[in-house]
Amino acid sequence: MKLYSMPKETFLQNRVKSVGFALRGALLLVRTEPSIKIQVFITILMTGAGFYYEISSIEWILQVLAISLVLGIEGANTAIEKLCDFVHPGFEKRIGFIKDVSAGAVMLVSIGAVIVGLIIYLPKIF
Repeated sequence: MKLYSMPKETFLQNRVKSVGFALRGALLLVRTEPSIKIQVFITILMTGAGFYYEISSIEWILQVLAISLVLGIEGANTAIEKLCDFVHPGFEKRIGFIKDVSAGAVMLVSIGAVIVGLIIYLPKIF
């Protein structure tokens, strides 16, 4: 016999909690990961450059997408590395492979973001 039951959360309550968890994760990422700190600094510089050079709406869209992609993949890379370290704290060749592939994904996206930045800003600078 069930004497007490917790009321079920509404869809909206559940979404608000999810956003809270996501914000906490983003703050943890910025506070604890040196590479994200550098990328946030670059984000601030590029945003300032966008205002200074008065880039177009399409250029803003491309810049925001490139920055978001780098930050998002970096966050996923960090999560993968932390999970690998938790699952197998010592050196293990297969874990090293997973971590290298994850870091490689960040590098590829970062190269793409740099190319987007060069396409947007080189014509404005020269």
